[in-house]
Amino acid sequence: MKVALVHDYLNQFGGAERVLMAFAEMFPEAPIYTIFYDKELLNGRLKDKKIHTSFLDRSFIRRHHRYFIPLMPTAMRNLDLGDEYDLIISDTASFGKGIRHKKGLHISYMHTPLRYAWEPELYLNTLLPNSAITLATPIISYLRNWDRAAAQKPHVVIANSQFIADKINRFYDRDAEIIYPPVDTDTFYRETSESALGDYFLAFGRIVHFKRFDLVVEAFNDINLPLKIVGSGSEKPYIKQLIKSKLIEMIDEVKDENELRKIINNARAVIFPQIEDFGLVAAESIACGTPVIAYAKGGALEIIKDGKNGLLFNEQTPQSLRSAIQKFQGIKFNRAAVSKSAEIFSKKTFQKEFNKILQKHLKV
Repeated sequence: MKVALVHDYLNQFGGAERVLMAFAEMFPEAPIYTIFYDKELLNGRLKDKKIHTSFLDRSFIRRHHRYFIPLMPTAMRNLDLGDEYDLIISDTASFGKGIRHKKGLHISYMHTPLRYAWEPELYLNTLLPNSAITLATPIISYLRNWDRAAAQKPHVVIANSQFIADKINRFYDRDAEIIYPPVDTDTFYRETSESALGDYFLAFGRIVHFKRFDLVVEAFNDINLPLKIVGSGSEKPYIKQLIKSKLIEMIDEVKDENELRKIINNARAVIFPQIEDFGLVAAESIACGTPVIAYAKGGALEIIKDGKNGLLFNEQTPQSLRSAIQKFQGIKFNRAAVSKSAEIFSKKTFQKEFNKILQKHLKV
């Protein structure tokens, strides 16, 4: 069986890219089709894979890709697979589901409907002022129409959470099966010695607008507790400017995942203030046995069990987060039990559940 993997674009390494890595492990001979590929930003990952890219694979575009979003449907369509493959797996949060092919079973693992089309006010406000977003309405309308049509092409749709399955049903009028993204439990696990447990709280990941690092900083500016922020991203200079407390430390992105695991293990808790499609940061944290203080919306509700492996706060405000931190101070979590709660998110479980779906539809 000839297999092709399809991914939107490769200029960062986040949750969607970890899913792609899991698929690449399952199908080691499968080439990857993607709009562009930045080897440097992927830090050597996928270097042994055969990767096909589009006409947009240019250095400037890779670094400023959001300004080229209107061209990406065409770029993906031009990556035509023809009749070469028996199985096409698209791992997508945007354009991958629109890949053209003449034959083969197409299974699309969807992290979210195209954000720029369906929730532009959340994801374009760092690029454009509100007035410009209004002027961009024709482009947004085009993207929405394209995205809905593209979402009808896959034979099978899989969502990364119930939260996203509900969006897929609402925006595309399609039902989706659910498989949670894989946590690499060979990398993210609880280190049994708690002698090195620190006194700091932790927020980590890509520092971009919707991850709400600003909310975390504002909350910790007003409480006498240490916080480490680990990551890089377009909003990092802005977040630095918000810091007033001497107990807040910003650390550059930690590319060594073994080192990142130690930082997570030694934290008192991980702060997770954003609305995520799933929330791999939260799942990796509990796999390390570290409880998570999370905003009670989105994929976090499928990961964090209040009082068991973390705490939930109900308003996306510094005040609500501070109240949750104060409540956390009075609770002693069983870190072994916290880690055990992440077993349902293991890579082994992910691959097993995907194979079940694959075998079911290959028999149809």
